[in-house]
Amino acid sequence: MLSAQKRDVWKLILLFFVPAMFVWLTTMVIPFLYGIWISFVQWDGIGNNYEFIGLGNYIKIFSNAKFMQSLGRTAIYTIGTVALSNVLGIALGLLLTSALKGRNLFRTAIFVPNVIGGVAMGYIWKYIFNYGFTAIGASLGIQALSTSMLSDPTKAMIALIIVSSWQLSAYLMIIYVAGFTNVPAELVEGASGWSVLRNVRLPMIRSSITICLFLAIVRSFMVFEVNMTLTDGGPFNSTEMIALRIYNRAFVSLKFGDAQAQAVVLFVIVAVISVLQAYFTSRREVQM
Repeated sequence: MLSAQKRDVWKLILLFFVPAMFVWLTTMVIPFLYGIWISFVQWDGIGNNYEFIGLGNYIKIFSNAKFMQSLGRTAIYTIGTVALSNVLGIALGLLLTSALKGRNLFRTAIFVPNVIGGVAMGYIWKYIFNYGFTAIGASLGIQALSTSMLSDPTKAMIALIIVSSWQLSAYLMIIYVAGFTNVPAELVEGASGWSVLRNVRLPMIRSSITICLFLAIVRSFMVFEVNMTLTDGGPFNSTEMIALRIYNRAFVSLKFGDAQAQAVVLFVIVAVISVLQAYFTSRREVQM
């Protein structure tokens, strides 16, 4: 017979652990394993007409020029977004930990973009690029603003990086604010300038930089909502990121096996890059 204490422990396990494990298995593990299995078949998403083809979908991926192009675009977008969002996040973190009146109000106002959903934000900025900036360009006679950035392949990619960095930097700012706040005041008291930032402040927040780089890389590689609503992969398919391509292959072309194989490859790429980034940046933390 179990003692009363052991029975209480088992009740707690059944009450908290089992439901949590059930949710984790049904929403994460089982769909993940099912998705891997789907990547080995041909399936149009309708019915049970699976056709097992082994590694066929994976072989097609690396001979598919459009997939490699979308992967290359995603890499360019990720580099631009990670760099710009972290620079902005550090700048905002420095500003909002300085002797600035109304810092809490500014923190709240700057964080608002991160609250806006990706779909809503994409449509808002699409209107701004197509009508707001063009109206300003027309009224002031500025040729560069007279046409929408979204109509030019190169400028459309820049627009995506700007919008994503604008939103992501608001989130990273919170982490950098926490990092700068924990820098001992005696180390920077009475000093200012680039030398102090480079030699004292930034080394002291290296753990915050590691976290922010990891978050920015993952979010940038997995970008979907902003890509779909702001440019929808255009113009001329010049801004179709890998996540949008996977979506189009599955739900537009009804090539679910092909799309799932691409999703698995994307998962592996993001996992490898994220682990390497975390490893090398954390090693620098130890060396410091």
